[in-house]
This record gives sequence, structure tokens and C-alpha cells, in this order.
Amino acid sequence: AAHSKPNSASAGGGPPDMAPLHLVGTPLDWEDSKPFLKEIRRRGVKQFVTLYRRVEHATGAELLWGDEIEYGVMKTIGRGVDRTVKVSLRAPELLEQLVKSEGDDPRRHDGCAWHAEYGRWMVEATPRHPFGGYSTELLRVERSMRLRRQRLLSLLKPDEIIPTVPTFPLMGVGQFTDPPALPHGPVANSKYVPDEAINPHPRMATLTKNIRTRRGSNVDIRAPLYKDIATPEFSEPAAADAAHGSAAWPHVDGDAMAFGMGSCCLQVTLQAHNVYESRFLTDQLAVLAPIMLALTAGTPIFRGRLVDTDARWNTIAQAVDDRTPAERRAEGEPVDDAARQPELAGEGVRRMPKSRYGSISHYIYDCPAARMAGKANPMEQLSDLGMEVEPEIEQLLDEAGIDPPLRQHVAYNFSRDPLVVFRERVDIDDEVETEHFENLQSTNWNSVRWKPPPAMDSEIGWRTEFRPMESQLTDFENAAFTVIVVLLTRAILAFDLDLLLPISKVDANMERAHARDGVRTQKFYFRKHLVEPHGPHAADDHAHVIQPQGRKCNMNHNFEYEEMTIAEILNGKGAYFPGLLPIVQAYIESINCDATTRHEVHRYMKLIAMRANGSLLTNAAWMRKFVTTHPDYLSDSVVSPTIAHDLMVAAHEIGVGKRGCKEVLGEVVIEPIMPEDAWDVKLEASHVDKETRNILLNEYMHRTSFLTRLRKQTSSKDGELPIVTAPHVQPAH
Repeated sequence: AAHSKPNSASAGGGPPDMAPLHLVGTPLDWEDSKPFLKEIRRRGVKQFVTLYRRVEHATGAELLWGDEIEYGVMKTIGRGVDRTVKVSLRAPELLEQLVKSEGDDPRRHDGCAWHAEYGRWMVEATPRHPFGGYSTELLRVERSMRLRRQRLLSLLKPDEIIPTVPTFPLMGVGQFTDPPALPHGPVANSKYVPDEAINPHPRMATLTKNIRTRRGSNVDIRAPLYKDIATPEFSEPAAADAAHGSAAWPHVDGDAMAFGMGSCCLQVTLQAHNVYESRFLTDQLAVLAPIMLALTAGTPIFRGRLVDTDARWNTIAQAVDDRTPAERRAEGEPVDDAARQPELAGEGVRRMPKSRYGSISHYIYDCPAARMAGKANPMEQLSDLGMEVEPEIEQLLDEAGIDPPLRQHVAYNFSRDPLVVFRERVDIDDEVETEHFENLQSTNWNSVRWKPPPAMDSEIGWRTEFRPMESQLTDFENAAFTVIVVLLTRAILAFDLDLLLPISKVDANMERAHARDGVRTQKFYFRKHLVEPHGPHAADDHAHVIQPQGRKCNMNHNFEYEEMTIAEILNGKGAYFPGLLPIVQAYIESINCDATTRHEVHRYMKLIAMRANGSLLTNAAWMRKFVTTHPDYLSDSVVSPTIAHDLMVAAHEIGVGKRGCKEVLGEVVIEPIMPEDAWDVKLEASHVDKETRNILLNEYMHRTSFLTRLRKQTSSKDGELPIVTAPHVQPAH
């Protein structure tokens, strides 16, 4: 997301992914912004400390949560062998219409909130208001998602479609935009993507240009090519016998931010009861991120070719990778002093193993009881990747009394540079504003994001944003994953579960989640026991210390894990691991959930369980099968314009209920979404003039259907229908 969402589903609003688009001013080019970078980092930390101390003890009265989904608007063109599909660059126009049509009446509860996105063909939507903490709120999710799709549909042209797929299959292939535009623009400097495809807000152009300028080159995206029987690249001697994943394996390349930030995803944000719960949930959800990424995988195509991965995550990580060559260097490689840039964080030479878009590198939950007992925080042994931090920033946080895990977290985020600086917004009041903190906070795109209240005086609480999932073909699927994620957090809290693994294993899981058909082919590291096992080796009564915040802190360091299939993780393994879905079921039963909600949750769980065990296809597997069985496919890994057209039309029709898809949905039938019914109307009681009234009454009273129905409703006791004559209304004079 690239915008401010004051009424969005991020539990009442909050800081966006790429900072607010409502900010006005002059965004500076990279060279002009460099003199301000250190000041912004220092002042950003000061703003965080001020914010943290003011709201540290804030509590939320109730659970608030919500989702966000991005839509790509596409245009179908031509017929027969000339048919193709392009991205329609009408998003700014559509966004203006949507916001205007939605209105700002606070009494409209089930409305939508609309936001700009990176791509000029993209629109993001959230519920108008966050969902609440009662079980029946779970029923609102799918209804809200259908409403968003319906309202966007209502404003499309007859040749436009909105398939909810993560990426556009022909991105970067020829002239793929409507209206057409040429690449090699001054902003992206891409040989594939025109600058016109980027959102016209000046912040987006500056962000795009500054990433590649700081990096010293265009971004370098490489997706491994899918090997089919006639894929020409594998006929080359160097590639014919290449090991999978090796440098010799052919790849599909990309060179622009749009290849990543043009992706559409499904995100869930939850407001926690307090700061401690928000940090606890952030860590727990980080372990679930690769599992949900694999289950929602929907990206088997990149720049018109089938690739050997199923997920978008690594593509986005490469698309926004602003690290300098020295920061990207291999471990142990020496630094050339000539590469040092004093204005940059770490002088631009501190080795950074990850892009600023990636899975988390550390846990942030604190264990005060361990520190008071003179023991190490158990989180420290699990955060085993090492930390690249800005020493000056860490010292400032230490002097401010910020606890070690949170201190490391903020210092890690501030080991990066701010990417967009507005000239007019450098000198702001650090006791009032949080803009410099958000500048760095919002451009560290991790699999899970810990989100403090967005402003010093905000009524919004501490939140956790779950970011890995890919948008699904239907609102039923999107609702299923949203609801299950929310219920898992409730079960984790209610049952005092602990999912934590060494961070290195979470990273390994993220890589495995990208594998082609990873749901069926991969195993993932996961905890064998989510609570302390009973028996002779069980922890004693003091092994868990209950903190004032109510969360347990595992003092015995019992983090036993093993490799499991996703089916085992979701559905259970042996007698020792019950599975995440049975845990959700147990939680639903424990709260005496109403029958209607319980029935719908069971439908969602059934879909996910069947996808986990391979009975149903992931969106990626369905797309790959669609392409490879298409009559125009030549077994060469090429997704031609005709195939792309048919794939996007099919995806759109599945989403709006015009086409079934048992391979993905099983027996679930999507009720058709009708764009003509998208907008609700007020029950007006304002005066209708006499002439209009009489015309309407006369027209209606003489309709045959009305007379027939009226006769049935007023039938006499003996079964005979009375003769009903429509009254004649005199026209007004």
C-alpha cells in the first residue's frame, strides 16, 4: 500500500507501506536528499521514543482488525488470434470516481475505503470501518470483499476486467499498457516498463528513481525459468545439464520496481490489547508467514514466461533492493574505501544480507522476567541470523531506556536510508510529528510488521500487520485465509501457544514456500509441541514465568522442531501435534460460537485443509495447468498474448461467479456478483412532485405482474379470485 488509510481496516487506520500520499511538497532527488539523511534518521528515532513513552501503556478496549486487497484493472483487446490483454492505466480516474461515489457519510457502516497503489492500473480497497471482536464479525469479511469487487466492477468499461491475481502475466512484454507507452523513461530507466505505468503522484516517481540511484544501477530481478520439453533456453549446452538453482540455470529478468510493487496481495492487520501483545503476535505470526505464502501461492508467470517458482515475494524483494554493491557483497569480501559515502547509513558499505523487503530477521518480544532473574532472553537464541544495526541509533535507543529486543528492531530498521525526502518536511516538530519515524518504518517491508499508533494523539492502538499472502481468485478464498489468520491469533492467545522457531529456519521456510507446487512437494520446519508436553520430561511449575502482561515466557528454551508437510502442519501429525486447523476448531468450540458463524468457518477450514493435502489446487498450480493445457501453448514456457488473454478472462469470470472452478474451490459455488447492484441508496422521504408521482403510480398499477400478484394476495375465502381493477389516477393539472 502506498497511501494514508485513515478509515481503513488496519484496525482503524495507520501508517501505510510507503508513507502517505496525502503529503504535499517537493520530493528530492537522491543527491539532493543525501545531506538530510542522517538528520532524518536521528530525528526519526527521537520521534519513536517520544511516541513510545506517550502511548506505551495504551490499551485497546476490543479487538479491531481488517484486510486489504489490491486489484489490477485490465483491458481485453481484439478477437481470435489477435486477442490479448493489457493493463488499463485508468486507476487514478477510477479512484476519484470510487471515492466520490462512496461519500463520507459516517453512518454508512458497510462501505469501502479506496486507496492509490504503486501501479497506474492498480486500486486498493479495504473495509470502510474495521471489523470488531465478536464472532459474527467473521461473517462480514466475505460480504465486504464482494462489495468491493462489485463497486469496482460497476465503474469498468465493457472491455475491462479485474481478475484478482497477484501479477499481470504480460508485464514487460511489448506494449502491455493501454494507452500504449514506450519504455526507457527517465524515472524507471527500464527497457521493459514505461514510466507512464507508475502512479502519477510525484512520490512514486521519486521512490522509483532513488532506489536505483542509491543502488548504483537498475534493480536486478531474476526468476528461474520453468523447464518444459521445448523451452529453447535449455537447448544451450551450458543450461542443458545445469543444476536447479545454479547460476547456469536460465532465468527471466526484470529491471524495474513495477515488476514487484505492481503485485497484488492480501494483508491482514490486527489491533492488539496492548504493546506487549502486539509484539508477541508479531513474532508468532512471523512463523506462519511462509506457510500462508505457500498456501496462497499464485505467481507462476513472470514477464510472459512460466517460471519455476509459485510466489511473488522474492521478486518484490529484488524489485526494491536499494543496497549498494558494497552492501550486497559476499560475506568476507573486503570493502573498497572508495565506495564509502559518509552521508549514507553505514557509509553505504555495511554488509546487508537482505533487501529491505524480506522476511523478518529477529524477534521483538521481550522477557522481563528472564532479565530480572539474570537469565538470557529466550528470544535471543532464536534470533540467530545476526543483526545489522546503526550503532549511533542503537545507542540513542539504549540511552532512552528502550528494552533490548525493541532497541534492536528499531536500530535494524534505521540501518537503512529514507528513500523519499520532502524538502518542506525536513524540519518538523519531533514532539508532535512521527513522519521521520514512519519514513523508515514504512519502507522496511517485512513479512510481518509491528505497527505503533500512527500519531502522538491517535486513538488507534498497537497493531500487527500480516503481509505474506497472495491475492486469490475469489472472495471466498480471500475471506477464508483472512478469517483463519485472525482465528489463529485468538487461539494462540487463548491457549498460550508458542510457535517460535530459530529465525534461520523461518528464512529457510520462506525459500521453500516459493517452490513450484511447494504445498505438495516441500517440507517446512515447525514446532513439534506448541505447549510444553506432559510427562517425565515436562517443564516444572516454574519453567514458564507469567509476566504482568499475561503472556508466558519459555524459560527452559524447549524449542523442539522438525520438518513437516503443510498438510501435517494444518491438519495434524501423529499423536503429538494436533494441527493448526483442529486448534482453530477447538477455539471456536471453547467460545461457544454461534451456529451460523461456525458453519461458515467450517467451510473456510475445509477449503484450506483440502488445499493443504493436495485435494485442491493452489491458484499458481491452476494457472500453470491452464497455460500448459491451452491449445496455443507450444511447450516452450511462453505465455503468449492469446493464452494470457484467456487466462485473465477465466480468472475474472471465476472471481465474479460466471465460471466454476472445482479444481480450486471444490464444491464451493460463487454466487454471481452483479455490478448493477453495487451501490446502496438512501430510503429518501423527500417530496416527489405530483406529476412524477402520478406517472409512476399509473405505470406500476397497470403492470400485469403486479395485478396477478395482487389478486393472489387478496383471494377470497372460498378460493375465488376477486376481480381487481387498477385505480385510475388523474394527472396533475
